[in-house]
Amino acid sequence: MILFPNAKINLGLNVVSKRPDGYHNIETVFYPIPLYDALEAVPAKSGVGNFVQSGTEIEGDPKDNLVMKALNLLKKNYSIPEIDIYLLKKIPFGAGLGGGSADAAFMLKLISGLAQLNLSGDELEKYAAKLGADCAFFIRNVPVFAEGIGNLFTPVPLSLKGYYLMLIKPDIYVSTQEAYTNIMPAMPERSVKEIIQTPVENWKDQLINDFETTVFHKYPEIGKIKEWMYDKGAVYASMSGSGSSVFGLFREEVELSGEHTSYLLKFDS
Repeated sequence: MILFPNAKINLGLNVVSKRPDGYHNIETVFYPIPLYDALEAVPAKSGVGNFVQSGTEIEGDPKDNLVMKALNLLKKNYSIPEIDIYLLKKIPFGAGLGGGSADAAFMLKLISGLAQLNLSGDELEKYAAKLGADCAFFIRNVPVFAEGIGNLFTPVPLSLKGYYLMLIKPDIYVSTQEAYTNIMPAMPERSVKEIIQTPVENWKDQLINDFETTVFHKYPEIGKIKEWMYDKGAVYASMSGSGSSVFGLFREEVELSGEHTSYLLKFDS
């Protein structure tokens, strides 16, 4: 059984307050994009399950991969047969695109089907929430307004159908902790939820990612990519999440930059 976990972008991101537990409350819109990993699970050939990852290299012990954490989470409550897992990584790592979270969420869906658990969407979301704040988004995989620590979702009527999405990932890693350095939480004058209901042409000066100020200051190259996208005719451009990828929305097909890992995608739905 094979599934194709997709990435997401953040449309706007406001850090609105710091919580007593040390985390921050945010508001943003998560929007799924057509950039995919491939995740396959089959009955174990040797009787003992294995995890094989290829494609984009991910540092760290494979046992700590969110795919394995998702499997082990379900094993606590269900009898899961031994399986071989194959993960082909195409979504850039550490890019603010939610690739690891998507893999974890799709692993839950894959195991639910493979082991005939028949878990409901609500049940899958509860498991996904235990793996990461944004993991549950990828269960239903529709545009949502996200609040709290990025774990409280409200569906939003938004479609980017027909737009081209240019995505550029420079060879820079920005940790979430690093991105929060010097962030001053504040309630925005207008909510992201309100702004995204206006025409995309209005977003440039209104739909803000609060992380850009600190990240662009430390890594000017990321800010220059955003400027380059506007020079190329982007209707809207932004860093996604806490970085380091930058995306631009275009009405027409455009040529990619040859300097960085780049993608040109089209929203067909």
